[in-house]
Amino acid sequence: MAAERQFPSWTLFLAVCSVGIGGTFQYGYNVSIINAPTQHIHKFLNETWASRYHVELDPNLLTFLWSVIASIFTLGGLCGALIGGSMAIQLGRKGALLMNNVIAILAAILMGISFPTGLFELLIVGRFLIGINSGVGFCVQPLYLGEVAPKHLRGGMAMGSSIFLTGGILTGQIIGLREILGAEAYWPLLLSSSCVPAVAQLLFLPWFPESPRYLLIDRGDELSCAKALKRLHGSSQYQREMEDIQRECFALDGEKPKKPWQLFTDRAVRWQLVTVVVMTMGQQLSGINAIYFYATYVFEQAGISADKIPYVTLGTGTCECLTALTCGLLIDRVGRRYLILGGYLLMTLWSVVLTFSLTYQELHSWVPYVSMMSVFAFILSFGLGPGGITNTLMAEIFVQSSRPAACMIGGAVSWISFFTIGMLFPFIVRGLKQYCFVVFLLECSSVAAFIFLVIPETKNKSFLEIEKEFHKLNFGRSKEKETELNERSQLHDEY
Repeated sequence: MAAERQFPSWTLFLAVCSVGIGGTFQYGYNVSIINAPTQHIHKFLNETWASRYHVELDPNLLTFLWSVIASIFTLGGLCGALIGGSMAIQLGRKGALLMNNVIAILAAILMGISFPTGLFELLIVGRFLIGINSGVGFCVQPLYLGEVAPKHLRGGMAMGSSIFLTGGILTGQIIGLREILGAEAYWPLLLSSSCVPAVAQLLFLPWFPESPRYLLIDRGDELSCAKALKRLHGSSQYQREMEDIQRECFALDGEKPKKPWQLFTDRAVRWQLVTVVVMTMGQQLSGINAIYFYATYVFEQAGISADKIPYVTLGTGTCECLTALTCGLLIDRVGRRYLILGGYLLMTLWSVVLTFSLTYQELHSWVPYVSMMSVFAFILSFGLGPGGITNTLMAEIFVQSSRPAACMIGGAVSWISFFTIGMLFPFIVRGLKQYCFVVFLLECSSVAAFIFLVIPETKNKSFLEIEKEFHKLNFGRSKEKETELNERSQLHDEY
């Protein structure tokens, strides 16, 4: 039990930070910073169009160009997710992340020079490229974190993806304030500042080892695997992790990494794949976007002046970031299942409260404060459950040969859901107004029911033990597969 209470080594902790700064941090940062210069970019588009064609830019065309600039990031993210798994297999987890920074630096240069050159097309291309960077990072970072972490700390270490994502959102909100880089003169510098995390990762990540699981299982390099484990876990503690990786390697018996389309026909991962699709869609469609949409209105109704709202909005980013940190501390104590189930149930509750409080906003003077409290409570519930644990589960419920392909599928579903909700959300709000939370209420309660019925607890379990948990769902009473799983389990116990 003493070993289970140990904290990660400094090398492991710093490796997680080096991976995160150029991984999901970029995703959160680039989602966040585009909000601050909206009006400045509108002005840039109008002036550029007028100087180029000597006519005023049509308002509908302006809206279209802005929509392209904002949404092409999502298309880039989808492309990045689709190539991220292949990069992780061909270049390694570490190599894929390092190569990914070249894309980020190129994107930053293009966005930075778009204003002085008067070419808004460069801004569109830059946003697409930074989307690819974010998609690759969103796919590869959970792979690395899930594979380098010791079993008893795997949940907390994998939460690094969520912690850095929310940290990126908060940093983007701060840097985007008009006192820093949110002023009109600085918006090209604001968008090109995404090169800073990329350069930081290029400087620091090369000093840390490749994923030990990748080195042994994918490349067959036992010596490099042992060296990596010694650096990450210490000479006195690495042996247990080495044995666990060797057990998985023997159980897979040389099985090559699978392609994404192979998972759809593989009965052995049927319910794991269903879980990934349901969880990633549930995370994006849970209503968190509606919360941020309504936040400004709720704060105005509570009496906060318009010029102070950007600073209050920082509270939502801080709230989400602190919740991710709290979840990272709790996940290996409480377990994944309880946290994510509780998160969805609490979000269902707050959707009910928000529906009523927004409906009767003007009935009593204290009702707007209930709405404001509910906004923060919803964000807390999201951060404690779906916001962080979704990516952790995605990395845990597959063995090595299926994990990169599963992360590609999960990333693609996440980006498609992100794009879909971005396109449909304005129409949902316009049609249903505050009753849109009834839709999210039904979605959150449905995902909670799925979690309760399907997803097992994965805390303190090896990847082979988790695979065995899904066996009954995938095969029922199939004798042949049961014999195979038992043989794997015996190998796991006897090794």
